[in-house]
Amino acid sequence: MRIGVPKEIKNHEYRVGLTPPSVAELVAAGHEVVVETKAGGGIDFEDQDYVAAGARIVATASEVFAQSDMIVKVKEPQASEIALLEPRHTLFTYLHLAADKPQAEGLMKSGATCIAYETVTSDSRSLPLLKPMSEVAGRMSVQVGAHYLEKEQGGRGVLLGGVPGVAPARVAILGGGVSGVNAAQMAVGMRADVTIYDINNDRLAELDMFFSSQIKTAYASKAAIAAAVKNAHLVIGAVLVPGAAAPKLVTREMVKTMKRGSVMVDIAIDQGGCFETSHATTHEDPVFEVDGVIHYCVANMPGAVARTSAFALNNATLPFALRLANLGAEAAMKADRHLANGLNVYKGNIAFKAVADDLGLPYQAWNA
Repeated sequence: MRIGVPKEIKNHEYRVGLTPPSVAELVAAGHEVVVETKAGGGIDFEDQDYVAAGARIVATASEVFAQSDMIVKVKEPQASEIALLEPRHTLFTYLHLAADKPQAEGLMKSGATCIAYETVTSDSRSLPLLKPMSEVAGRMSVQVGAHYLEKEQGGRGVLLGGVPGVAPARVAILGGGVSGVNAAQMAVGMRADVTIYDINNDRLAELDMFFSSQIKTAYASKAAIAAAVKNAHLVIGAVLVPGAAAPKLVTREMVKTMKRGSVMVDIAIDQGGCFETSHATTHEDPVFEVDGVIHYCVANMPGAVARTSAFALNNATLPFALRLANLGAEAAMKADRHLANGLNVYKGNIAFKAVADDLGLPYQAWNA
């Protein structure tokens, strides 16, 4: 199969769909890889590194799309990239369609087969291609939260871990999944006062055992969330409904009760955000204030640590990319139900029910 890797063009996105080691694996399996010039520049890979791995370098994204059967990216395709997709293409990347109807409609119009990293599943019921970026985003959320709590950044002037004789900051983490757990690990390491909120009592019990006395856990009722938001210095939104828009757990009225200079980090912003006051931001302009509360809602958080993120992502996506290349999209999905769960758009239709429901678009199972 001919596999194409365009340079990412989303604002401040430095990751790359395939690193040179991944290219080498695909080439060794008998596939041809075409890479846009400088695609790996953001993580210090030169064109020559890709050539040494067996890739061919081309000058433009249009050449990559024209000469490839499968496109491997990191972020959702921008409008100029959607225009290059054809029915013969398989697109393998993050899509997050539930919060982006224009993208969904563009992909439907293209006729391409679009497989989203974030809805590929595993036998353990996890989301293996979302997990590495959730780990990165969870850990980053505490770093950026601590930074924006600084007075110079407009924050309350609170040190996350406090000092002897001065209490640490209170951190409320909404969601006990992968990103929430990684956020908690970082916050605990910085000696903050951490509480994780979730609606799954079994998960809360697991977290209580895992962290022992290092954190507190609480059932995520509306009343409990309202109290948590009111009293917290840092609120991290880490909820996920696979493929669907994130639920709005924190209302505008709750935000009004927060202390001036408190910080909210919305990890769920790719799926529309879990705070009613959220809207997507960029690394170039990452924060805004609502009622004196700082909101950090960058839609591609892991892009800030692009080298770490790119390698972590490739470790997870490469086996699936190899399967798609070896068998072709249809045969690969028939052979692997977890890969089939990643299919979001197929032959002009939305093929993932949660996406169709959230966008108000017709749903059509791919193998119906």
